[in-house]
Amino acid sequence: MSSSDIFIGETIGTAVLILLGGGVCAAVTLKRSKAQNAGWVAITFGWGFAVLTGAYIAARSGAHLNPAVTLGLAIDGRVDWSDVPLYIGSQMLGAIIGATLVWVTYYGQFRAHLTDPEIVGSANPSEGMVDQTATPQAGPVLGIFSTGPEVRNVVQNLATEIIATAVLVLAILTQGQTKGLGVSGTGVLMTAFVVVGIGLSLGGPTGYAINPARDLGPRIVHALLPLPNKGGSDWGYAWIPVAGPLVGAALAAGLHKLAF
Repeated sequence: MSSSDIFIGETIGTAVLILLGGGVCAAVTLKRSKAQNAGWVAITFGWGFAVLTGAYIAARSGAHLNPAVTLGLAIDGRVDWSDVPLYIGSQMLGAIIGATLVWVTYYGQFRAHLTDPEIVGSANPSEGMVDQTATPQAGPVLGIFSTGPEVRNVVQNLATEIIATAVLVLAILTQGQTKGLGVSGTGVLMTAFVVVGIGLSLGGPTGYAINPARDLGPRIVHALLPLPNKGGSDWGYAWIPVAGPLVGAALAAGLHKLAF
């Protein structure tokens, strides 16, 4: 596998992953979206299909789309450590591109949502002044770009991301034990189903980042985009969806080596 295969596959595949995954979050969240309030089930299946699409597109690179997956495969001996920086850099670039495309796609809905007094407070949007104390929903679009906990507890939030990512990476590593699964492409489908299952079962506490690039890249985009009344990017929490998945991946790879 050449460096260009890795760069092109991971960049485009991750961009599509974030475009479709962030897109379903935008569709469910934003006013004047036809899918507003579609709910958590729509989000989990949307992310599952996003993984499915991005992974098939990125087949030429191995379809990691996730620094935690790359780390787990490297620890397990399936990826050269010299390729790890290129994988992660490409995934971060793709995540930033994908998040930007979500903003482009839903540009009108972002403006309608973030200038609506019912959403951002009792203010005159034309004056650019918003009463941030008027409603607890002020700046409610960070969840389109990145994750956040429902109950802010560092130990629990970190443990949730570790456990959820360990399930994902262990499921990916054990696919190799079934002959033909990867060759047939069924492995990608199974991984997508695993992501849906993680979202439905383990996603409630933190929003299941399970992917450092998926969270950090779009969070950077949120911080930089000229969105009115968007609120903060919650950088105090940002390390958890990066560290948790990496630790979970390392634990899953170690368990796989010991058990299988």
